[in-house]
Amino acid sequence: MDVRAKAPQRIVGWRRIANALWHAPSDPQIYGMLDADARPILAALNRLRATGSHATPTHVVGKALAHTLAEVPELNVRLLGGRAVPHETVDVFFITAVDGGHDLSGVKIRRADEKSLRSVGEELDARSREMKAGHDKEFSQTKHLTDALPVPALRAALHVMAWVVGDHAKSVKALSLAASPFGGGMVTSVGMLGIPMGFAPLAWMYRVPILVLVGEMTDKPVAENGKVVVRTVLPLTFTVDHRYVDGWHLGRAMAAFREYLAAPEAFDAELKVPVTAADSQPATCR
Repeated sequence: MDVRAKAPQRIVGWRRIANALWHAPSDPQIYGMLDADARPILAALNRLRATGSHATPTHVVGKALAHTLAEVPELNVRLLGGRAVPHETVDVFFITAVDGGHDLSGVKIRRADEKSLRSVGEELDARSREMKAGHDKEFSQTKHLTDALPVPALRAALHVMAWVVGDHAKSVKALSLAASPFGGGMVTSVGMLGIPMGFAPLAWMYRVPILVLVGEMTDKPVAENGKVVVRTVLPLTFTVDHRYVDGWHLGRAMAAFREYLAAPEAFDAELKVPVTAADSQPATCR
């Protein structure tokens, strides 16, 4: 075999266009997906709904993420000057639609790992109603500022705000900006829009290691005890910042995440009630 170096060849055609279009990769995002068995999730939701609570699959996923951040504290950090600084609490940010679905905002649930699924749902509902009605002072003031600035100034302002409230975890009361506004992780949902699944981008200003996207609950063929059966699954996708974690952390995180979704009642006293056949039948999948 001839192992002598060959002369460099000129790149032509599409490869030449591609080299002109893009720079070398510099994006640290990792992507993953999971079809979660929906039966335990639906059982938990229907138990709460029977008592008047309006819990959703997204709330369950947010609780699973909070459990994960508590079990794998190496993820519940902010990066500052080459150091991973732990957050004082486990906070999860839920992205929500406002302005009739024409805009996005969100709610940070503080100490989400310590709250019940019912409490998380009620807090999210209350804050979401305030934002949609324009009564949330924090959201209104921030939105007014971002809408007023021209794009170049807004881009610069976002960098400064991310550095202050994200990297250094300092609040800016004059602008109603809370410290670490996006918490230790984020959850969003497209299932309510009838979208089967997708991957959400981790914007640089979030300063979080993970974003979970909840898809539309659906029936799929799955292998169970060597046989193919049809089960209701909840499609989940994950966008992870490789700067925060490596494979070892992700393995532990996925184990904790699956642990919660497989048995939410094991982590929530309000869900420890007798199981009925109706528990596995969804009132709604959203």
